[in-house]
Amino acid sequence: MERLSDVIQVITDHKTKQQAPLCAYVYDLEGLRAHTARLSAPLPPSVRLFYAVKANADPRVLQAIQPHVAGFEVASGGELQKVRRLFADTPVIFGGPGKTDEELIAATEARVALIHVESIWELQRLHWIAAERQTTARVLLRVNLRQTAPGATLHMAGKPTQFGLDEWHIGEAIRTALALPSIDLQGFHFHAMSNHTDEQAHLAFIETCLSFVRQTEKTYGRPFSFVNVGGGVGVHYNDPDRQFRWDWFAKELHLLLRRHASPHWTVIFELGRLIAAHNGYYAAEVLDLKNNYGTYFAILRGGIHHLRLPAAWKMNHPFLIIPINEWRYPFDRPSLFGERVTLAGELCTPNDILARDVPCARLRVGDIVLFRYAGAYGWDISHHDFLSHPHPDFIYLDSSS
Repeated sequence: MERLSDVIQVITDHKTKQQAPLCAYVYDLEGLRAHTARLSAPLPPSVRLFYAVKANADPRVLQAIQPHVAGFEVASGGELQKVRRLFADTPVIFGGPGKTDEELIAATEARVALIHVESIWELQRLHWIAAERQTTARVLLRVNLRQTAPGATLHMAGKPTQFGLDEWHIGEAIRTALALPSIDLQGFHFHAMSNHTDEQAHLAFIETCLSFVRQTEKTYGRPFSFVNVGGGVGVHYNDPDRQFRWDWFAKELHLLLRRHASPHWTVIFELGRLIAAHNGYYAAEVLDLKNNYGTYFAILRGGIHHLRLPAAWKMNHPFLIIPINEWRYPFDRPSLFGERVTLAGELCTPNDILARDVPCARLRVGDIVLFRYAGAYGWDISHHDFLSHPHPDFIYLDSSS
């Protein structure tokens, strides 16, 4: 649950200590701990929840999440290093479509729990690396399923993409893996989508994954241990009051696994956005207000070089206004009342838009725009040094520190 009043207070306090325009990320670590624990608690006993580090790799965010998940999913050697610097023994799953030899070596030497293999060539290289080190690599083959769930913002499967092995070609990869002595084929990985908000359709997708593994066991006459259904559970950015019904989903998941899962399977979720988004915020002060060609613009101290997601997905990021009453200039304060406003950043590009043509009851230069659900795919996916503007401050709400 969001603790907006605490977030607003800490931003207001932060602003009173500086004259420079405010720009900051705020991470509510206490809220993040409680939220992650709530996601873990209702899951069936055979399910393991991993956190997808790509969503937010801030060390303090990782430390808040770690006690409440089974481990971390990383997608690069750099993410692996970040996790291992903090946690020597926490289980790690290594994925990603373009692994170098150096990354496969690092994954092997860092004792990762599983490696998602994306091609036969990658499988052969991993076998060669593991054999040289006289070890065995435990792998999941990533399957690009022909049938996936509709309604996600992005799709990585069900169409031509660079991800995984075409479902129709998976047989060759299975036979290759079973023939390589330094490869231990443990199961399959099915990450297929991003920001999926349809609970019923997501259950149907999981049923498809389970059916695939059950049929594969029959075909090859051997059991597998892991069914990794990936992540992709989403956030309703454009309708903040309607969010993914996780408790209902977990209850239905119990029934689905009882009907369709084998008792020897462990089902893995790799959630990033659903874990990290809700307790992260991006705050940017209004620098200017203007009207061009009949459209009001608010220019912010910040923009898509800090929070790229709304421009990448061409959406209006949800926000609220924090009024700042102090005004230190000896002339009138630019203000708007009851107007529709486009919230633009400070970059020299018309693409630097965080929300377009949105209603604002009151907006003044010096007020602060607080963007909600900015804890995932915010800072981590943004081009921080374009135009060399200063980076935002990072503020952590955590009474335990």
